[in-house]
Amino acid sequence: MGVTTINNEFNCPIPAARIFKAAILDAHNLLPKILPDKIKSIQIHGDGGVGSIKQINMADDGPFDFIKHRIDEIDEQNFKCKFNLIEGAIIGKKIEKVVDTVQFVPSADGGSTCKATSEFYTIGDYTMSEDEIQMGKDMAIRTFKKVQDYLSQNPDAYA
Repeated sequence: MGVTTINNEFNCPIPAARIFKAAILDAHNLLPKILPDKIKSIQIHGDGGVGSIKQINMADDGPFDFIKHRIDEIDEQNFKCKFNLIEGAIIGKKIEKVVDTVQFVPSADGGSTCKATSEFYTIGDYTMSEDEIQMGKDMAIRTFKKVQDYLSQNPDAYA
């Protein structure tokens, strides 16, 4: 088993508390609303805290039906969360699990910096290609940019 780590970092004009609330704490409501072509619905099994499972049901024409994340850490004081992709998508074929960590760090200009890390635990001697790595980065950035755009266009949302 090997581990491929993908790091993303980008600046955001939205305050850390606000984007954390929208993109992480209320993602089950917001993401299907702003990404209906990608996400049909998100179901939470548990209270939404540590140990809960989020099942993301993908749009009908997507490459897979669903993915399941287990929430391993939520730190609302530091705007950080950690979760494991445990089922669906690429899990079980070439990848054993994916551990994602996302943190929004307040910046001096009133916005924030999004720091995201994904660790892909591969099965056997499988090595991720540069295209697969780039696809993972692009998907994460597109999702956070959509949330950022929504919050910019709706200044009272999640305030």
